Amino acid sequence: MRLTITIPVAVCLITLTGAALHAEECWPTFRGPNLEGIAEATGLPLTWSETENVKWKTPIHGRAWSSPVIVGDQIWLTTAPEDGRERYAVCVDRNTGKIMYDIKVFDVAEPQDIHEFNTYASPSPVIDPANPTRVYITFGSAGTACLDTRTGKILWTQRDLNCNHYRGAGASPILFENMLILPYDGSDAQFVAAMDRDTGKVIWKTDRSVDYEDIEPDGKPRRDGDFRKAFATANIGMVNGKPLLVSSGSKASYAYDPYTGKELWRIEDKKHFSASSTPVFGDGLIYIPTGLSRGEMWAVKPGGSGVVNDTHVAWKVRRGVPNKPSVLLIDGLLYMCDDGGIVSCLDAATGDEIWKDRVRGPFSASPLYADGRIYLFNEIGKTFVIAPGREFKQLAENDLDEGFMASPAVAGKAFYLRTKTHLYRIEK
Repeated sequence: MRLTITIPVAVCLITLTGAALHAEECWPTFRGPNLEGIAEATGLPLTWSETENVKWKTPIHGRAWSSPVIVGDQIWLTTAPEDGRERYAVCVDRNTGKIMYDIKVFDVAEPQDIHEFNTYASPSPVIDPANPTRVYITFGSAGTACLDTRTGKILWTQRDLNCNHYRGAGASPILFENMLILPYDGSDAQFVAAMDRDTGKVIWKTDRSVDYEDIEPDGKPRRDGDFRKAFATANIGMVNGKPLLVSSGSKASYAYDPYTGKELWRIEDKKHFSASSTPVFGDGLIYIPTGLSRGEMWAVKPGGSGVVNDTHVAWKVRRGVPNKPSVLLIDGLLYMCDDGGIVSCLDAATGDEIWKDRVRGPFSASPLYADGRIYLFNEIGKTFVIAPGREFKQLAENDLDEGFMASPAVAGKAFYLRTKTHLYRIEK
């Protein structure tokens, strides 16, 4: 049986006022349409700084790493104070940079502990471009909510899905038909759940099935459950005309039927945990970084049942694999930027290294391909622009005052970049 993968293209159909809107005007979810970090926009700036090509710059209160999402004239993101006792949804006017809504969605009397590297508002929102009157946000176990984008009214909340995130939540929700799908990988519970997007009611919930092999003789998990943690956003691709949900947990990545939550197959990597990168579909394979520490890149052929390591892993790579940033697949080449700044290009069919170089790290944000260029955003505010292709070529180096933890967004001819303190519109 020949396996083919196609990615369903998200198309923005209407604005809040009913006017037609093109796909390049949308960035409806983490990493954009199809969660692959690829933008259709053209005419984007090559260079910028605090005094060059900044249309507006808006401070965002709190401390949060969630990435902005865009439909029409609205930009949505989340935030929280450092103590995590309040959780907010923020809407910014795309044209002016003015804050339209600043909505406290949840009070949290006893916030879970988080790692100092994480925040209480790291998962990104999602908007359905075909129905942009609804925005969906999550703070993991602290709660998930749906808001009306026209009024800021909270339409429903879901606070019955719980786990001890331990290091903090990281996975962003995705939309599929009538469902909002979200992984929960904590120290005490690990599962994927689908909620009804109109009501928040749980449609299905599937526990992770891997044996974590982390139980001490006294019956307690080692390291307080670190080996059960994960932060990765799931993805959905079309395989032989059917949708396939792929979600990376700790020590394994899983394929599910998104309609029912049934596990179809999984790959196991017992050496690595805390997966944070989103799987990428393309060229008949699924590309999955396996997690901490010093994880590997696996190219997986979809299909089979049960544990498919022996039959469906096409190739593995160990060097230069990111722990937090996701990867880019462009014209048969796979681009990776690891957390320390090693940038590499692989043949996507074989895993063979084509080139490797270094830029200044560290990196948490995922890279972006837009307007024929690759953009890499580091934690100290620098953006390195490189040319795609079979040799390394740096085109520009840009600098803003604060660093990037959130991944970029693109709409029209502009970048929308969230630093640790501000949201920017970068445009010629």
